Amino acid sequence: MKRFSFLLFLIFGFNSVFADCSDSGMSFFPASKEISLNSIFIIEGYASSQETIMSFTNRAVFLESNTGEIIELSLQELHKGQMELTQAVFHPKQELKPNTTYLLKYANQTEQETNELKRLNSEENGYETIHWTTTGRKSAPSLNVNLVLEFNKTEIIHYGCGPSANAVFTIKNKSTTEVWYKTEVVDIATEKKTTFYLLDHNGVLHVGHDMCAGAFQYNDTGKYKVRFTPMNTNGIALNTTDWITFDSPHTNSNFPKGY
Repeated sequence: MKRFSFLLFLIFGFNSVFADCSDSGMSFFPASKEISLNSIFIIEGYASSQETIMSFTNRAVFLESNTGEIIELSLQELHKGQMELTQAVFHPKQELKPNTTYLLKYANQTEQETNELKRLNSEENGYETIHWTTTGRKSAPSLNVNLVLEFNKTEIIHYGCGPSANAVFTIKNKSTTEVWYKTEVVDIATEKKTTFYLLDHNGVLHVGHDMCAGAFQYNDTGKYKVRFTPMNTNGIALNTTDWITFDSPHTNSNFPKGY
């Protein structure tokens, strides 16, 4: 169970680590606290916190500088995952100022949302308000054009409240900069496509779900295909990969079907 909690924190960036499935949780990207002047932003909600994400379709989200300047964020994409996870992608309406710290805020922010606008600071062994500090760069470093994603395996890992199910990909030639992977998964039988932005951990990308939540779910049997568009935190992307086909992770699992 401890291993699961650690993986959940790393893969989904939840700002709290828990032994059992929580009823809410938020994630905020870039994961790095230092950003360029034209960074884009991803806010992700788990379980009941998905309501906050959905409210952004008619609700202002903005950055407030340490001098009180307001930078409004424009909602560009909204992606609803298949298992208790939803994310919104924002672009700032104007360029940020260099060497400035910005706090993330919402219009008509509730007390619960204020409490959720925090993340773990492992160095200080506590939580801190969500913020980013700009550098003098207009854009984040470019990605390595030789970046490659290779299919490794599908896997089911059993936990007390249910399994995780993932297609696992190995990333080669990754640069040190933060990389977002716009991930499109298609159920070949139904042609239904689900899109979500994922982050890797130590050069490994998990496409699926963990015990409590995830962007993608799989049927007991069937074939799927996936493609990736790697990009930096400014949205400057490499070429989209070819489609990669794989079987449902449940196909060869001895875990009871329907989980």
